[in-house]
Amino acid sequence: MFQRLLDLKSLLEKKSFFLFGPRATGKSFLINYQLGNEALVIDLLRSDLYMRLSVNPGLLESMITDQPHHYVVIDEVQKIPQLLNEVHRLIENKNIRFLLTGSSARKLRHGHVNLLAGRAWEANLFPLTSREIPEFDLSRYLLFGGLPPVYASEFPKEELLAYVNTYLKEEIQAEALVRKIPAFSRFLQMSALTSGTTLNFSSIASDTGIPVTTVREYYQILEDTFIGFMVPAWQKSQKRKAVSTGKFYFFDIGVRNTLAQISQIDPQSDLYGQAFEHFIALELRAYISYHRLHESLSYWQTQQGGNEVDFIIGNSVAVEVKTTNNVSKKHLKGLKYLTEEKICEKYYLISHDKINRQEGEIKMIYWKEFLQNLWDGRVI
Repeated sequence: MFQRLLDLKSLLEKKSFFLFGPRATGKSFLINYQLGNEALVIDLLRSDLYMRLSVNPGLLESMITDQPHHYVVIDEVQKIPQLLNEVHRLIENKNIRFLLTGSSARKLRHGHVNLLAGRAWEANLFPLTSREIPEFDLSRYLLFGGLPPVYASEFPKEELLAYVNTYLKEEIQAEALVRKIPAFSRFLQMSALTSGTTLNFSSIASDTGIPVTTVREYYQILEDTFIGFMVPAWQKSQKRKAVSTGKFYFFDIGVRNTLAQISQIDPQSDLYGQAFEHFIALELRAYISYHRLHESLSYWQTQQGGNEVDFIIGNSVAVEVKTTNNVSKKHLKGLKYLTEEKICEKYYLISHDKINRQEGEIKMIYWKEFLQNLWDGRVI
């Protein structure tokens, strides 16, 4: 069992919450483990509950009053968006504390439903982070990712294949999000192959034979089902004009590798560098979310010369990621250009070089120590 960092009780002491996250990140297990008998769980994956509440959402109040608990959990709330009107009323009139989970926000964000007008905040559960895994194995993580049932499995490849097939069938087909599954499958593979690179919708459309407008819509579907996320371009630099196009990352490296049909990653290959950067993106994203910092995660790239810094947190911390075992001055180029803007407060180059040192404002640090500092709260 993995000790998760997200503390549901501390969240619910403050407010009702939406808890979003892809399937298999462990939402149901976390609820049972942390809330136990204190929570009434209404699971909309149960066909009997789904049928009764979809016909008569007003039954929710009687179900709650018949079984009083400290908290009420509605699992997969997006399946019956109309329930949110009842939730709204019960929060207002009965002061009931709700945890509303979902693996898709498509219907909620685009269906003009009641999102409770600030009466419920939002939290996210991600795949396992390095801090949550005892005896963390980087090579295993870069290949198979951090979904709990995958990382702990003796057969992670089989688990990932099953997960990808389940996603296509249950999240896409069941919700009728796309009409042409073969075209969407081609898009998934191409989006996985280009994960972590600057988005080029026209190129992806050309390579897959899918209209550009449809490609844009497909990316929105991936975001709405929490399968991926955008890292926008940071454009506050003044001395060097920055690009404006964002990057897209999958929520899990193992899922990305499976979709891209990547079965092995050579430590000396470009694939390893891409996976390592992806891993750091996931760690930063999880830290920001779990600590409720409400800071943006972006990247910086100049239009002239293509100088780049992989990640900028808010406007204060810049992080460049390298896989080299021997950092040299050429690896500092992007960060040095960024220091000239005099905006960020901290500059890190993280790598596989175990000798930590500093040049000017730039700290060069071994990746394990950087993550130790990050999760101990000494980076942000």
